Amino acid sequence: MRCPDHLFLQLDQGRRLKERSGYRGRFAPSPTGVLHFGNLQTALLSWLQARRFGGEWLLRIDDLDTPRNRPQSVLRIQSDLRWLGLHWDGQPILQSSRRGIYSSWLSFLRRSGLLFACRCSRRDLAGEPMYPGTCRAIDAGWGWQAQRLPSWRLRVPDHNPYGSGDVVVRRADGFIAYQLATVIDELSFGISDVVRGNDLRDALPAQHSIYAALGQSSPRFWHGPLLCDDDGLKLSKREARAGLDVARSNGDDAAHVIGQLAAGLGLVPLGTRLSTKELLCEVRDGSNLPLDS
Repeated sequence: MRCPDHLFLQLDQGRRLKERSGYRGRFAPSPTGVLHFGNLQTALLSWLQARRFGGEWLLRIDDLDTPRNRPQSVLRIQSDLRWLGLHWDGQPILQSSRRGIYSSWLSFLRRSGLLFACRCSRRDLAGEPMYPGTCRAIDAGWGWQAQRLPSWRLRVPDHNPYGSGDVVVRRADGFIAYQLATVIDELSFGISDVVRGNDLRDALPAQHSIYAALGQSSPRFWHGPLLCDDDGLKLSKREARAGLDVARSNGDDAAHVIGQLAAGLGLVPLGTRLSTKELLCEVRDGSNLPLDS
């Protein structure tokens, strides 16, 4: 089925943006609270990778999951990034303002016969490493049943090279699934490279399957290390969630925090104080960023 003109224009605009810039990266936090140091480490890596190649760096706020959002978090995220010297290009992109665009892509995929309704619950699928295709061959119905809506899944070809199974693109609570929204955004905004934490590597198969269904190439994906302490041990969730408030209360300034994050990434010696611009000079002079594809 041919892609409607207004959706094709979104893809064409993304291609033009990517061609113009050469490198377009992004940082995409969720406004569920303050940025913790794991988030900040990823933001720093993403910013450095974009700037070392003379590219653009966008800020996208992944605020589709409304029940989990926290008041003032969007403004706080921007304030924390500015305080550290991690400045982005253009206006922040709010996914909540793009719901109509995601819905248009959902409608296109459904009319193309690429989606099916699924009424499997998490309990039904417990222990399954991959969706077993329970509802693929039945008519589960698209409307309300027993006071529940179905989720919508992308019909992924058997034996696909990504090993994703059938990907949820709209959740049973009616919310657009993250996997679809992020793919549409990467294409629409011409994102060439995605830098994120190594814990999100498992999202690759689902996203690759959506790109393939749309007939589009995916960005280059880079994965950075998880935040560790001085002994190389992964911080506990409680420790990692300490935000900049703790650093500020200890009298730390931005140069101290950037030095701390950079030292944790092996870019500078422990105890180094420097700005993001100074760190960028270090990286441009030959320091390798700890990123795996």
